[in-house]
Amino acid sequence: MITTPITLSLLRGVVELTQSDRGLVPHRLPGWARRQYDDPQLAGAESQPSGVRLAFRTQASVIELDVVATKRDYVGAPPRPDGVYDLVIDGTLTAQETAEAGDVMTVDLLAGTADVRRGEPTTVRFANLGDADKTVELWLPHDETTELVALRTDAPISPVAADGRRTWVHHGSSISHGSNAASPTGTWPALAAAQGEVELINLGFSGSALVQPFVARTIRDLPADLISVKPGINVVNTDALRLRTFIPAVNGFLDTIRDGHPTTPLLVISPILCPIHEDTPGPTGWDLAALAEGRLAFTADGDPADVPAGKLTLTTIRAALATIVAQRATTDPNLHYLDGRDLYGDADTPAHPLPDDLHPDAESHRLMATRFTELAFTGKGPFAVPPQVR
Repeated sequence: MITTPITLSLLRGVVELTQSDRGLVPHRLPGWARRQYDDPQLAGAESQPSGVRLAFRTQASVIELDVVATKRDYVGAPPRPDGVYDLVIDGTLTAQETAEAGDVMTVDLLAGTADVRRGEPTTVRFANLGDADKTVELWLPHDETTELVALRTDAPISPVAADGRRTWVHHGSSISHGSNAASPTGTWPALAAAQGEVELINLGFSGSALVQPFVARTIRDLPADLISVKPGINVVNTDALRLRTFIPAVNGFLDTIRDGHPTTPLLVISPILCPIHEDTPGPTGWDLAALAEGRLAFTADGDPADVPAGKLTLTTIRAALATIVAQRATTDPNLHYLDGRDLYGDADTPAHPLPDDLHPDAESHRLMATRFTELAFTGKGPFAVPPQVR
């Protein structure tokens, strides 16, 4: 077996690598941004490598990746499934594996505590892949912080040459991060990127899409041919802003992105349907009755009577985002708006209810991806390839 050093040249969808005492940690925010806000929720979310994959050419029949995965154990809730590693060969999902060992973070939702027990590295192994020359993408679990320890193959590997695909940078909440998706290639942004034939940089951060300036500056500084931002649900979840502050915050966020990408197609997506918060503001709380039954579910703890005073619901946020885009588009023809309910809306809830009252299930991720591809990547969609370059 040949051991190849893991470097940024072998990784896609990552912003930065840092060295731990056991391996390399892929990050989806740069160090300067992480230092600006030392928040445990954001730190955990951005280090979960949603959309991050190793990519290389090889004739190897065996691929081994040593990792330290961080498992999460919620007190009183059923064990979470192990994160999945998706092996994609020449564009086709070929095999899936898990890392059963690793660190364990025990989270007590009622006490608000999280304790970590360190574990040992484990090997994720794919074999019988044939000796033909091939392009390999090994997608890391979208919902487990993963330290990369060693990469081994039974034949040499080389970085994948650029193939001219456009780069799509997307920012959003846990739904964009991939909550309840079955595997890393099954999140709606990953599925849409494959269908749209673009390279994805997924800046979906669970519980942490709060219109932060450092995220806008990160997007500003990244290479991007296409950009989308999906703000809203986390602002309601955390009861973080009022309408009076949300509107200038979004305008400032878009201003910063435009500082680095003045003419890049930029799509603002409003929240998908979430019945508990359509007309009831945040904050979002844990459903204690569900937790007593061993289930994770959420409730809307705000008071609709506070909406006239500026508290935000998904209904008011959609109206605000539509107005912001309409006003700015008069001087920014490459700015576009998409109502999130066109991805998942009222008509979808009977067949695809949100299992925890907040996040779509795996099938709904596929549904959202198909609709996003149709609305954004085809026809006259904002991300469609211009006719002159097709």
